[in-house]
Amino acid sequence: MKDQKKYSNKTKAAFILLVVMLIILLGNFNTLQNSKNVNENINAIYKDRLVVAHYIFQYSKQLHFIKSEAEKLDLSDNIKKNEIIHTLDIVHDIDNLYAKTVLTNKEKEYFDNFLLSCKEINTQAANKNWSKIAFSSGEALKTLENLSQIQIEEGKLKLAAANALYNKNNSIAQLQIALLIILGGITFYLLIVKKIKRTIKIPEPPSMN
Repeated sequence: MKDQKKYSNKTKAAFILLVVMLIILLGNFNTLQNSKNVNENINAIYKDRLVVAHYIFQYSKQLHFIKSEAEKLDLSDNIKKNEIIHTLDIVHDIDNLYAKTVLTNKEKEYFDNFLLSCKEINTQAANKNWSKIAFSSGEALKTLENLSQIQIEEGKLKLAAANALYNKNNSIAQLQIALLIILGGITFYLLIVKKIKRTIKIPEPPSMN
């Protein structure tokens, strides 16, 4: 009976230890996955948002130049045409880089509109229609403002997701520490109780003589 009780206590202790270790193990796997997701979000903020913001700045710079050239009255038509077409070549060099980034559906829609505006500018440059070029440049700049706003919003979402995962990792780490403290406390308690039981002597019953 004593052996059975001893075996039962050992089984219960082993089961509790197994459950605690399983929780800690699952927590570690979850932490690793969250860390991977945080890393992906941070990379996305850089590759698809900060880098794209730089592309938009370059676009804006070139479009302002095109608009300014189209509105100048002291330049010949041929000089205007050559400078605008050359600037459009610079703009198109950025197109391929921009298209390789991850675009939301709304972002893709605005980007397609921007490309259409650039195509219109190219057509009007061949026709030397400077007023329409100035108008199309203005429309393209408005589209760039919308794209820039999307970068800010998407960047905030990625940052919020990364912060949420970071906080979740902190909570899991605190839970693991708490479990380890509890496990250590139970182990310490069992060792102390076992030691006390060994030192206690049961008094012999009084002699009947």
